[in-house]
Amino acid sequence: MQHILKTNKMNLKRIFGALLTSLGIGGLIYTAILFVNSSNSNYAIKTLVVFGILGIVFFTAGINLIRTTKDEA
Repeated sequence: MQHILKTNKMNLKRIFGALLTSLGIGGLIYTAILFVNSSNSNYAIKTLVVFGILGIVFFTAGINLIRTTKDEA
């Protein structure tokens, strides 16, 4: 029973890591779209910086969570 709970926790961590990675990729793609379509206003620059930083943080957190989760199957 304990092995099943441990395996489910590992799978949950991998799923959460994949979700964070997907959100990070989405944020980076959205930043790229905003960059291509932006003008030189301060609002556009702030938005680019915020979405870019959040995308990088989510992407690296998700990749590190997937990479460091041990596979105990």
